[in-house]
Amino acid sequence: MPPAMEAGTPRGGVWPRLLGALALLVAVLSVGAAPADATPGEGIHNIQHVIVIMQENRSFDQYFGTYPGAIGFPAGTCVRDPLHGGCDRPYHTTEQKNNGAVHSAAAAAQDIDGGKMDGFVETAETGCKADSTKCKICTEKKPHGCIDVMSYHDAREIPNYWTYAQNYALQDDMFESTASWSLVEHLELVSGWAARCSGKDANPLDCVSTLTPPRPAKEHDNWTDITYLLDKQDVSWRYYIFEGQEPDCESNEETTCNPPTQGPKTPSIWNPLVNFEDVREDGQLGNIQSLNSFFTSIHETSKCGLSNVSWLIPNFEVSEHPNDLKPGGAISVGQAYVTTLINAIMRSPCWGSTAIFLSWDDWGGFYDQVAPPKIDENGYGIRVPGIVISPYAKAGYIDNQQLSHDSYLKFIEDDFLGGQRLNPKTDGRPDDRPDVREEAPGLGNILEDFNFNQPPRPPLLLPVHPAPGPASEPPSTNPAATVSRAGGPRLQLTASVESEQELAQQGGHVDLVLGCNRSCRISATATVQAGRRSYPLTATARQLTPGHSSDVQLSLPAAQLSALEAALRHGDATGELTVRAAAAHQPLRTYRTVIHLIA
Repeated sequence: MPPAMEAGTPRGGVWPRLLGALALLVAVLSVGAAPADATPGEGIHNIQHVIVIMQENRSFDQYFGTYPGAIGFPAGTCVRDPLHGGCDRPYHTTEQKNNGAVHSAAAAAQDIDGGKMDGFVETAETGCKADSTKCKICTEKKPHGCIDVMSYHDAREIPNYWTYAQNYALQDDMFESTASWSLVEHLELVSGWAARCSGKDANPLDCVSTLTPPRPAKEHDNWTDITYLLDKQDVSWRYYIFEGQEPDCESNEETTCNPPTQGPKTPSIWNPLVNFEDVREDGQLGNIQSLNSFFTSIHETSKCGLSNVSWLIPNFEVSEHPNDLKPGGAISVGQAYVTTLINAIMRSPCWGSTAIFLSWDDWGGFYDQVAPPKIDENGYGIRVPGIVISPYAKAGYIDNQQLSHDSYLKFIEDDFLGGQRLNPKTDGRPDDRPDVREEAPGLGNILEDFNFNQPPRPPLLLPVHPAPGPASEPPSTNPAATVSRAGGPRLQLTASVESEQELAQQGGHVDLVLGCNRSCRISATATVQAGRRSYPLTATARQLTPGHSSDVQLSLPAAQLSALEAALRHGDATGELTVRAAAAHQPLRTYRTVIHLIA
């Protein structure tokens, strides 16, 4: 079963629980599996396990538009608003559920607007009347029940994602492979193409490119996918589906519908492989499995139990899919799910030979400022976040290469298949795809995000339910403003700390993960308030190197711990944490948050 996991910032509310028995919350910051030393001469082949974690519907700017050093919101960003006049600026939102907008092929074309990237608000306003409440433009002060495509999040809502970005490799020029919605992108993810087949026979040559394919249950997909090549060379693979609901409608042109169900045997928009003819022909349908099977494999202790290539696919509840008031889709729930997966991998024998590729399948209607390159009739689509997490990933690295989700196929092929491509001329199962996406002009190589000469990095285990992280610098409203990169990005502090602490069971310790994007000195203090009495924790200070987070522990003296334990028998207590980060020629960064202590 998947591990027990409850998610969400408010703890008394009705938040989903994912059933299971693994106690991932015990010793959240304990040391995980020690990675084996890399062999520099082996290069990419140090990676024996590629794991793709694919979440849902966020543009790069919506999650990382204010990340220091990345290509985020340009100064003076303001997107035209045809319905209300004028233009709308980016704004920060703390909302756990967002609306987004229609994200079909037609919506992508309208949002991109010939490369001007100014159609996002217009798309969201389709069918609206100016006096309609739901058609008003959201702001930071009025963030709910309105159009929110100009909203953005930062470490306050997604502290773990920002911490992963700061400690591993963030890709700020990663594009959706297709200019369309989830079904099309998941087809591309496993095959390098999205097509429509005649359905009369299983001939791959009868398929033609499309951005509007039928749902998998209606027709078979006859063209060739990556599992065909993997099977030919005895490379193991699994496609793990978290059983539950999927969100999108029949064609995704509707904004509301009854979510259909998904499972390993059910053809669906997030589970297209079950409908591929070559998977059936190769007798590989059993490789499409429930997420339960992933946890069974990852918990093997004598060796790594995972296959060489794995895809981890969420259900609606943990997907981060924009949905406003419908069940599921809260970003804290999705972040908790992803953190649980990554913690499990890091604790396992697999960590020392693993590369995790974390991304989001499409833009979900949210604004992004970078115009996607035109590769062929299907793409690229709008920019999405991408993070590489591995013992060999460069620390705090921002990858500016032009990438797409096709880059994952390219990496898999280079690692396990000797560079063989999904190429009709060479793969032994020709189809009529217009090009070989892994060899598209301008496509970078994810191998650049690794350093196999560095000592392998130990696990970075993060809290599953972190408190809000530090605020980022908001986008400048001055169109004439420029950002100088000569001195590097501004100092950014990241912090991840469990929002609830069982202080007595933890021996009086509060554990934090702190990091800076440049060399900095941090100091951390905390005070616990129980009833009328305050209990100061021992302060700590240390120097941090850029791109490497550090476990920091604040402690309560033994005598005060006994008194606090007595106080906790009469009710919970709160603790206020303060962290300050200082760097040369940079303004001081201060982060404060409140944690809840329970008996």
